[in-house]
Amino acid sequence: MPGCQSMTSTYEGEQHVIAAAQHILKVLGENKSLTDDFRRVLTELDSHLSAMTIITESKRRGFAEVEEQLKCAERKVRRWDSNPSLIWDSGPTEASEYIQAVNEIHTVMETLGGLSMNDHGRPKELAFRAQCVQQIAMSRLEEELYHILVQHKQSFELKNISFPSRVDFVYDESFVSVEDEIINDTSQRDNSGRESNEYTVDLIDPLLIPDIKSIASVMFASGYDREFCEAFIGNRKDALDEHLSNLEIQKLSIDDVLKLEWDALSCEIKKWVWAVKIIIRVYLASEKRFCNQILGDFGSHDSYCFVEISRASIFYLLNFGEAIAMGPYKPEKLFRFLDMYEVLADLHLDMEGLFSEVANAFVMSEFHDLLRRLGDSASATFLNFRNAIALDSSMHPFPRGEIHHLTRYVMNYIKTLTAYCDTLNVLLKDQDVDDPNPVFETDNGQDICTSAFSPMGCHLRSITSALESNLIRRSKLYKDGSLEHIFLMNNIHYMVQKVKGSELRLFFGDEWIRKHNGKLQQHATSYERATWSFVVSLLRDDGRTSLKERCRRFSNAFDDVYKIQTRWCIPDLHLREDLQISTSQKVIPAYRAFLGINSRNGSDKYIKYTSDDMEKMLLDLFAGSSMSLRNSRSNSHKW
Repeated sequence: MPGCQSMTSTYEGEQHVIAAAQHILKVLGENKSLTDDFRRVLTELDSHLSAMTIITESKRRGFAEVEEQLKCAERKVRRWDSNPSLIWDSGPTEASEYIQAVNEIHTVMETLGGLSMNDHGRPKELAFRAQCVQQIAMSRLEEELYHILVQHKQSFELKNISFPSRVDFVYDESFVSVEDEIINDTSQRDNSGRESNEYTVDLIDPLLIPDIKSIASVMFASGYDREFCEAFIGNRKDALDEHLSNLEIQKLSIDDVLKLEWDALSCEIKKWVWAVKIIIRVYLASEKRFCNQILGDFGSHDSYCFVEISRASIFYLLNFGEAIAMGPYKPEKLFRFLDMYEVLADLHLDMEGLFSEVANAFVMSEFHDLLRRLGDSASATFLNFRNAIALDSSMHPFPRGEIHHLTRYVMNYIKTLTAYCDTLNVLLKDQDVDDPNPVFETDNGQDICTSAFSPMGCHLRSITSALESNLIRRSKLYKDGSLEHIFLMNNIHYMVQKVKGSELRLFFGDEWIRKHNGKLQQHATSYERATWSFVVSLLRDDGRTSLKERCRRFSNAFDDVYKIQTRWCIPDLHLREDLQISTSQKVIPAYRAFLGINSRNGSDKYIKYTSDDMEKMLLDLFAGSSMSLRNSRSNSHKW
């Protein structure tokens, strides 16, 4: 080989020079005329030349051993250089021999580095050969590393990773109809805080960990740590991107997010909430463990590689949250803001564990900033919700006096908010609110649940107060004062039932319920006065109106009420029956008394309805559909 020939010729040249010098010394020593001092110098010089011969011979033998070691290792490396097969696919023996060969090359380079470099640079050629072979080996090891990481990655089934679900709220930002049944929880929401379970999984077949570590060890030892880290980071970043894709996460820019319609945006937020938990709590926790398994013995390289692997994806997820927090604070966004805030708050300790090093402070800074912004956005949206209720108006009365869509919307909205009570109490604790319905002690002197005194309790009561004010304004749109009271009865009753039948009761208290039941009774009484006091008054004998005329006026007035108020609607059956019974108790006794007093005066021929007829007809009121007048035995009478 060229290097060997050069080294041999150099060695032979040195030997010739030494031999010639020794010959000269011998010739000079044969001269008998030399002084003792000169002979002593020649003797010392001869000893020095002999020592040089021994050293040179030793070096020759050492270089030969080094060259043989390099030659053997080079043969193993170059055998795979042209082989398209992969070393680690060929079995553990082949892989072990290749790693050993690379280690031998490194040993050769260290040995050559320890030898002196004279003017002729004897070790240089061997060192150059070793360096070339080492570069070939390092390139092959990068290829093998990438292959192992790709071919032996392990996926985990998402169905096996479960986190507590959030309730969902179906809304319409224009306050159109919101049906009660759509608010049902699909699963119980966990309010117990952070889950304690560990979710780390094996991202790479654990059996391959020793192989990857062996590649890392030999590349780091050979000074190729940067190349190893670059190949490792590139592969793991691709794997993380693939996992994000599996979670259906689109990499949208902030502008893209801001342009999305709400339905699409809401869907993206839901996916984001799920993906953030999976990525941080499961994937990145597993990735950090994997980095430590491979690079934990090499100083801070494991931390460096982990951050480089996760940086882009973490910042994308955080940037998506920033884009959401930038949007307008519409009521429908509140639940998404709260979901996003809660998931980040829940993952705070996980993030601290992943990015605890001082060098990673920038990641945690961005995380904390987004958490704060989402909290501010949620607070602002909650507070704006009350203003939206107060400002919502209409120029037209709501048909048939039914439960207004706004009432359904607001009550279902705040009912759903109770699932976020802990979070909202934190976010609203410094927000002032004018609570027009303060909570009092219960009748037995015991304090009610402390939730009623919480920031959220005060704000919820303020919201329902704004709703009541809005409903009162709407009730004034009715030209018929009786329908005004039916409308308010329907809506207040709906509010009370929502509070009584849900977690809202904890925030409103029994005193609020009693107070609003009292309002219901007041409106019922006002309705009866506005409708039936006049009708019943037509039966009285004022001394000026004939019996026939009184019967005619009463029947006409009753018919008018019947034709109009059967079209009005009280959806709640119990409330409808209560008002029907209450009305009957006011009307029927007075009508029977009238019939009894005038039965001997020939009043039968003027009576259109019997008391039984009338009692049955009162049960037709508030059914929500116009009904024909019932037949009576007096329909043939002419007035």
